[in-house]
Amino acid sequence: MNGFPLTVRAEWTKLRTVRGWMLALVAALVVVVGIGYASADATRSGGCPGMKVCGPPKGPGGVAVVDDFTFVQRPLGTDGTLTARITSMTGRIAARTPDGTGTPDLEAWAKAGLIVKAGTAPGSTYAAVMVTGGHGVRMQSDFTHDTAGPEVAAPSAAAPRWLRLTRAGSTLTGATSPDGTHWTTVGTATLPDLPATARVGLFVTSSAHMEVDRHALGSSAMSAPTRATAAFDRVTLSGGGTGGTGGSGGTGGSGTGGSSTAQAAHGWQTTEVGGDPLSASLSAATHRTTANGEVFSVSGSGDIAPAVGGQVFGARSIERGLAGTFAGLLVVVVVGSSFVTAEYRRGLIRTTLAAQPRRGQVLAAKAVVVGAAAFAVGLAASVLTLVLTLHRLRSNGVFILPASFGTETRVVVGTALLVALAAVLALAVGTILRRATGAVTAVVAGVVLPYILAMTALPDAAADWVLRVTPAAAFAIQQTTLRYHQVANVYAPSDGYYPLPPWAGLAVLCGWTAVVLAVAYALLRRRDT
Repeated sequence: MNGFPLTVRAEWTKLRTVRGWMLALVAALVVVVGIGYASADATRSGGCPGMKVCGPPKGPGGVAVVDDFTFVQRPLGTDGTLTARITSMTGRIAARTPDGTGTPDLEAWAKAGLIVKAGTAPGSTYAAVMVTGGHGVRMQSDFTHDTAGPEVAAPSAAAPRWLRLTRAGSTLTGATSPDGTHWTTVGTATLPDLPATARVGLFVTSSAHMEVDRHALGSSAMSAPTRATAAFDRVTLSGGGTGGTGGSGGTGGSGTGGSSTAQAAHGWQTTEVGGDPLSASLSAATHRTTANGEVFSVSGSGDIAPAVGGQVFGARSIERGLAGTFAGLLVVVVVGSSFVTAEYRRGLIRTTLAAQPRRGQVLAAKAVVVGAAAFAVGLAASVLTLVLTLHRLRSNGVFILPASFGTETRVVVGTALLVALAAVLALAVGTILRRATGAVTAVVAGVVLPYILAMTALPDAAADWVLRVTPAAAFAIQQTTLRYHQVANVYAPSDGYYPLPPWAGLAVLCGWTAVVLAVAYALLRRRDT
């Protein structure tokens, strides 16, 4: 029996004829599905108090977004330019004092500037040029696009900042100036879904302030409501289709989603986009006319950004349903190590090597068989778990963060590869140690234990390090929630954010498995004759 296909067939016969191994693989599937379904059954939504729609709105492209801000707006036709000078930008964090009055503290991603938006419905397409609390001037559009402009401090009376936003059909161009004369283009955005009549105006928002590291204090990370206030003057709006009074917030396909206060005498209308009660309570706008033009003071809270982690009340990402993967790995690791250590224990390894003297082919055939079996179990478990848990979560009223078909496919196939690689790693360690107990302990300590510690006990910095260098990095293949540099958030593993990209994390496990297999092959040639 010298052919590799015959060797694979012989190893497959060994695996399928041992009832304990086959039952264990079935048990691994049941464990993954059972834990995922149980977690879904235990998750019940109490609704979204004070919100018209449970779950975040979806922006262009279907991404879940946060779209809460104070908007002083009016109609804009297909062409026009809005210009304004910002003479101050201040902020506070409401939770810092017992009476809730807050302390002076401007969030780094607090935003104030000019925006053109399809309407006042949360999630509608937009482009904006803005100043921020700590990241200079930016041009942002459709929630996920961010272009950096000049790195300048927050504006003040001594150092005001001019902004200009120009619409030419579906093209929006943002520019900035220190003096209103010398302009620098920050960025350009093309919005194909922008209606002929959109809404244009001034906006202010301020993202929540993250107070603590969840692991450092042994509790959940907390966020405090923040508020930003900006003073605008020299406000001018030119171009076609800008006349009239502010009109309804629904002009231009805006729909619902915010409360409005009309200032018909000046053509401006103040709208709290998003309708979030907390953001609305921190929203305010005043207007007056001076000899140098119109002057506004606008306050706002919330954010205009992609939704991440803890920003979405009661939401779940799809990978949360695969929380039982680590338990299934425990069973698969036992099968993988026993697939070779059982032959050492019973003395059958001599028979195997006599039938196939090429030790590399024996080890490779065992790896192919146990890896393929584990892959099939992981694939079936992933598909069943996602189908059952997502159905259950939706039945319980839980909002599922949207993920593309490609992302879902990567999670399913990647999880199956994770299970297969863990089984092969266990096989290799079993070949080296020749004892099932030691092999299982070593693989669990390298793959499962670091994952559990990172999710439950380690500080965020330590968890990031562990999930970079240990085989547990492979769990990153299950990540569906994206991190965005322009969104303030605790990007911790316990929130579903891994330090490595999905395929890079899986590559770490591939590297460990390849190295250990090479050592196992070398020892198999040297020791077992």
